Amino acid sequence: MKSWVLISPDLFFILNPPRFAGKHISGEQMRKAKLRIGKVGVFVNMPYEQMMHMVDEYGLDMVQLHGDETPRACEQIANYVTVIKVFRLGENDPISWITKPYEESCDMFLFDTLGVGYGGTGKKFNWDLLKPSGIDKLFFLSGGIEPEDTDKLRSFFTEEVSKKLFSIDINSRFEIQSGLKDLDKIEKFYKSLNAK
Repeated sequence: MKSWVLISPDLFFILNPPRFAGKHISGEQMRKAKLRIGKVGVFVNMPYEQMMHMVDEYGLDMVQLHGDETPRACEQIANYVTVIKVFRLGENDPISWITKPYEESCDMFLFDTLGVGYGGTGKKFNWDLLKPSGIDKLFFLSGGIEPEDTDKLRSFFTEEVSKKLFSIDINSRFEIQSGLKDLDKIEKFYKSLNAK
């Protein structure tokens, strides 16, 4: 079995309330930081000019869009920075029909569970929905992923659709408290997921 990326080699900054990273680090500090990783800003329905200001202020390499951004808005943003578009999906949503308008305007997709509001719900995403979708774009797998999911994930990795899998998005189930990751739990998960 080939080794899979557990978390992309990026640093994600939530630039939308309630987890607004800007209250902990300034744009100047971020730009001056000698990071050897990509910086990704997470946004929800932020106006274009304001978002581009934050991209410049924080020196972001990518944006992850969790709102109701249109394909045209994504294309405008993608002219300036790499775009990851998030799709919150229900059990009966036609994935290829929903993603098709965004294929030309976004660089990557992220699939998550439909819920009230924006952002993570902690609810399990049904990965089986992706199998027949014919996705031809790099994507992130998300939606209530927890440490006990390694066997299910390894099974998913054998599916044809997983050839476009770029990264696994883990979040609340790997936290000590909101926004603070449990590095021991992440390391164990990574080792288990990549065990031969």
